[in-house]
Amino acid sequence: MKNTALTLLAQKQSGEKITMLTAYDYTTAAIMDECGVNAILVGDSLGMVMLGYENTLPVTMEDMIHHTAAVSRGAKTAFVVADMPFLSYQTSVYDAVMNAGRLIKEGRANAVKLEGGAEVCEQISAIVSASIPVVAHLGLTPQSVNVFGGFKVQGKSYDKAKKLIEDSLKIQEAGACAVVLEGIPARLAEIITKKLAIPTIGIGAGNGCDGQVLVYQDMLGLTTGHTPKFARRFADVGTIMKQGITDYIKDTRSGAFPAEEHTYQIDDEIMERILSEEK
Repeated sequence: MKNTALTLLAQKQSGEKITMLTAYDYTTAAIMDECGVNAILVGDSLGMVMLGYENTLPVTMEDMIHHTAAVSRGAKTAFVVADMPFLSYQTSVYDAVMNAGRLIKEGRANAVKLEGGAEVCEQISAIVSASIPVVAHLGLTPQSVNVFGGFKVQGKSYDKAKKLIEDSLKIQEAGACAVVLEGIPARLAEIITKKLAIPTIGIGAGNGCDGQVLVYQDMLGLTTGHTPKFARRFADVGTIMKQGITDYIKDTRSGAFPAEEHTYQIDDEIMERILSEEK
């Protein structure tokens, strides 16, 4: 059965945790889908983990549509959520609806995600009015990295914690079907989760949320350098890949690959005729 905004809501209501992972290509999405993940986020994090940018800001609508379409072809049952990149919705309500529509029509997403609280409620309401489900995103919102002065935990002061609670209620009222809570104290995320009727998906927000999301490269040990505190490594796929690539290089250079079992044959009589003609 296809996961939808309604099935995710039903999970919250029943207390069943929601599982979400990022994906950016067909093959990875198909594997995740086969494993039974509830939702796949085509995050603008692709700018960093797939395209090598320093942050998410350079990601374009064309990037998001391209990767979302690939993921959507692989996700048969997972609920596909596509990030709206920087300046695709902040400029105007019209731009927000048009760009959200492109992610649905061209990217074949099931929902879109945008960052912000009260300041984007008008956009959320307009997109929902266009029959497009919206997932909101509060807390550490990567598109605001320059305002935050880096990737820092949010909501630690009284005023900022209260604003996150207020913003969560406002985006729910605007029509969001779920909200990602990133990089906020666990106890604050738990309060927000209990206040909201819509599901909360945590990333660096503790286990009191209705579900969790991780960047799959972090989760599978594919990233190098710094990884966030909240990113648990469930498998060390990076080491396995490095060993496989190293073995391939070694066997190719030595001539051990390709071996007899990796080659195609031709009838001896045909080869004898060709060889005789070549003399």
